[in-house]
Amino acid sequence: MNVSQLRTFVTVVEAGSFSEAARALGISQPAVTMQVQSLESDVGATLLDRRYRRVDLTEAGRTLLPHARRVLAQIDSAKEEIVALSGAVTGRLTIAASTTPGVYVIPRLMGAFLSSFPEVGIRILVHDTSEVVAMVESGEAHIGLTGATVRGARVTYQESGADDLVLICPPQHPLATREKVALTDLADETWIMRESGSGTRQVAERILTEHGLDTEELRVAVELGTGEAIVSAVEGGLGVSILSRMVAGKAIELGTVIQVDAVGLPAARPFYLVMPKGTPTRAAVAFHQYLTDTPARS
Repeated sequence: MNVSQLRTFVTVVEAGSFSEAARALGISQPAVTMQVQSLESDVGATLLDRRYRRVDLTEAGRTLLPHARRVLAQIDSAKEEIVALSGAVTGRLTIAASTTPGVYVIPRLMGAFLSSFPEVGIRILVHDTSEVVAMVESGEAHIGLTGATVRGARVTYQESGADDLVLICPPQHPLATREKVALTDLADETWIMRESGSGTRQVAERILTEHGLDTEELRVAVELGTGEAIVSAVEGGLGVSILSRMVAGKAIELGTVIQVDAVGLPAARPFYLVMPKGTPTRAAVAFHQYLTDTPARS
């Protein structure tokens, strides 16, 4: 196997199709197919299931994927170190981010960063907090940005900016007209939560626990993977939720959800820059400094 095969394989997985991978790599679709087939021949196993007009990883593919990402990250890091000898900031920068900073913070900061470092190529991977930390720890990502920390991980954290968590409910909900609500009054409410591993979920549960609620006893109707999905569920009258103001802000302004005035909320939660324990690339150092100088706030 070679680097081109591994990069093509990873790009197909991330793009979701051979045609999209071809566009991302700037090569033809038959060339992508040939690279993947050559890799499968080299490893002696089928890596991608193409039977249903979409690309799914086989068991062998799932096994190879993290190794392939680590190899590519190490090669990119080696290139960065060589280029660093000239003092220039160039190369590929892989940023892993949890959902709120990945969707609402980093993209709007990219323009100014890239105007200062035009030779840096950015790739943003959005996962939950625990996955982001694991990617930085393993070297799959050069730097991360999350809304919570993970204990015991071999990474370093630095606060950079903050977000507010707010309680929201449907406009027709009885809470919508209440002036001040104690969180203990919400024990019997139907809740909509982010998935386990989400920084928003971790912080929300900590706030509820600090105000006397047993989160294990809450009636959680559904767990959803994005804040936008939670806003839609609240708009549909499914229940209440604690969510980032960055995510819920537009719906609050439009009146499709109501921000409830609750004791202990809004609550500020910091964003954390996640850096590897080892030597970071020059591009990662530059982005770290940029976010240190330009902290994100809601």
